[in-house]
Amino acid sequence: MTPTPAPTSVPASAPLMTVTWTDHVTGRQGHLVIDRLVRGVSSGGLRMRSGCTLDEVAGLARGMTMKEALHYNPEGRYIPLGGAKGGIDCDPRDPEAYGVLVRYLRAMRPHIESFWTTGEDLGLTQDLVDRAAAEAGLVSSIQAVYPLLDDEAAARRRLADAFAVEVDGIGLDELAGGCGVAESVLTALDRAGAPHAGTRVAVQGFGTMGGATARFLARAGLDVIAVADVKGTIANPAGLDVEALLAARDAYGTVDRAALRPGDRELPGDAWLSADADVLVPAAVSYAIDARNQAAVTARWIVEAANMPVLPDAEELLAARGVAVLPDVVVNSATNAWWWWTLFGDIGPDADEAFAHIRRSMRALVGQVLTRAERDGTSPREAAHGVVADRLPVIAERFGWYA
Repeated sequence: MTPTPAPTSVPASAPLMTVTWTDHVTGRQGHLVIDRLVRGVSSGGLRMRSGCTLDEVAGLARGMTMKEALHYNPEGRYIPLGGAKGGIDCDPRDPEAYGVLVRYLRAMRPHIESFWTTGEDLGLTQDLVDRAAAEAGLVSSIQAVYPLLDDEAAARRRLADAFAVEVDGIGLDELAGGCGVAESVLTALDRAGAPHAGTRVAVQGFGTMGGATARFLARAGLDVIAVADVKGTIANPAGLDVEALLAARDAYGTVDRAALRPGDRELPGDAWLSADADVLVPAAVSYAIDARNQAAVTARWIVEAANMPVLPDAEELLAARGVAVLPDVVVNSATNAWWWWTLFGDIGPDADEAFAHIRRSMRALVGQVLTRAERDGTSPREAAHGVVADRLPVIAERFGWYA
């Protein structure tokens, strides 16, 4: 059935399309949710984790619609797409995980070829997605966007060149999102008049997003005093050697404890939450902070690098205690935007140019959200929703979407 265009309406609560797939080999399930299409295309990564649900994927897809809208620039070459998300209920470390991934992508091939652009997310790297996509018979995980490009060949070369760039041993594609998270933290500190030096940070998750965020914050002069991975929390009140920990992590963000210094301590996995930090950066799983464990938080800010890490009831309790939550829909949006800025030609395949563009864009966006929150007496999340609500009708009127 062909969707009916609604070019001037704001998205309703229900997504445009949901798909649940069952792997005929293992019985594991995967999901795809297309929240909205803009210009006939949607954007959103593919995650793999044990326990991934359709509701989770639907929430993430709605978040992608918002992230796309937040980075709309009428003067830019990149035009926002609709929001989507994929998810597979499987532990990425399972020996059968890669086969499940290939079969999922093969089943979703008609959607990826036509209107869903995807890439790495929790549990998956872009290299793995690319390899599995090729095995599933796809040209690319983002091929649905190619018809929208002015010069497909040049755009694809530009993005490939950008993915080949490394900065001190870490790929530019891995660093882009963390640069955006770090700039969100720094913007909040600057608006509050808090100095960078001496500000203490605890990070949950040390994979692509958490590791890159820790690097940028440490290089900005902040003290990263705690890092949590699947083995537990590594802490040092005097500050961790972030570069040494990055060099000692595996592909899943787990740090080899042999790299720890004498002053570093090994603590339980949830110790990051109650660390004596000014800023908490949950950069791992969704639903990490709930109404029960939020009581352990003593930080002034929670900056959501992960998708949906703070549950709504926890956020209300935190706000009542004066803890500000900077929402994921803003904070971690630079990863997605960097792909499109590069592909559409707003920036070239250069690290300095990419970081400068990310910093300008994120500082302006976070500043706008925090200003609106202060003006309206609302939370940063409600303010971000307000910014989206302002932009969606403009995007819909200019480009249309299927709703």
